[in-house]
Amino acid sequence: MSLIRGRGLRLEVHLAGWEFDAAVAELTARLSERSDFYRGTAATLVVGETPLSPEQLETLSAVLASAGIELGPVEQAPGGEELARRRAMRPKRELRLSDAARSLVADFAGARADIAERRKRGETTVRRANVAAAATSETLPLEVAPPPGTLYHVGTLRGGQALHHAGNIVVIGDVNPGTELVATGDIVVFGRLLGVAHAGAQGDNEAKVYALDMQATQLRIATVIAVDEDHAHSASEPEVAFVRDGRITIAPFSKAAEVAG
Repeated sequence: MSLIRGRGLRLEVHLAGWEFDAAVAELTARLSERSDFYRGTAATLVVGETPLSPEQLETLSAVLASAGIELGPVEQAPGGEELARRRAMRPKRELRLSDAARSLVADFAGARADIAERRKRGETTVRRANVAAAATSETLPLEVAPPPGTLYHVGTLRGGQALHHAGNIVVIGDVNPGTELVATGDIVVFGRLLGVAHAGAQGDNEAKVYALDMQATQLRIATVIAVDEDHAHSASEPEVAFVRDGRITIAPFSKAAEVAG
């Protein structure tokens, strides 16, 4: 069970099955790596059968507050019988991806105000490039720079899983909703990108996100954030997301040089 994960518009800190001191140490380490990533969010605390003492709750609240996270309600994880009952009530589904586009509500509260303001102005948060117009402009060659260290992952990533890496991330497989990819360099997905992708996590505005099927729940490059609301979109070729004029733009891979130029 992941210690911290997205849960709708909130975070969930799941302590069931953890020894308290070990959980605090792990949570502190996770949050210190990305001190501003969760700032402005609230967290639901899920505990096991043994309730936390007031001192333990105060300790957890202080750890979360140091990363800008407000401690919200405390829930108890279901016991064995209750968990089995809930699982039995869940609808059966095949372990394969649907052909329909899927998306989730963005986890990060920091993006919501900006998204709402753009909607008021009638703008979308992710724009698709006008390739026909860009084709008339001067075409610049793609610059190839020596890449930083690259993390390769072969296989499907499922909800609740995350890959964080100082360098590039390459995934050979699908990235399902509820999954998080965070890289200081580029992100490349040889499959469907349906989760959250954050490239250039240390402020690199030149970082890019590549995918054979770009349907990300949330895209983030450096400090620029966008949520793809084009649920019916179906690309005919791989796409690349990059920052242009202070916003995230998505273009067909074959036309990316023209549009970026």
